Amino acid sequence: MRVIAKSTLKKFWGQAEYSDAQAPLESWHEETLKADWKSPQAVKAQYGSASICGNNRVVFNIGGNKYRLVVEMQYQAGIAWIKFIGTHAQYNKIDVENVNEY
Repeated sequence: MRVIAKSTLKKFWGQAEYSDAQAPLESWHEETLKADWKSPQAVKAQYGSASICGNNRVVFNIGGNKYRLVVEMQYQAGIAWIKFIGTHAQYNKIDVENVNEY
């Protein structure tokens, strides 16, 4: 999969209060680059804790569920487009299917 964009992840973990997110986000990024997900079921097969949502959105638990990563999957094009990264509390305030913070 092509990830749009790693710079979004770097911007997040570059903030002092979220620096602990760097290692788990880098791991997610590397695994996603190697993935060839063609469907939501393929994502779930690799990430059992991922939540499949409407509007082609998938929510990944990052860092032991301390952080939430919302990604719009464009399966046919092979693109994982980051739409939100934040704490669990920040995630609870967004509309997963429409968020577009990055």
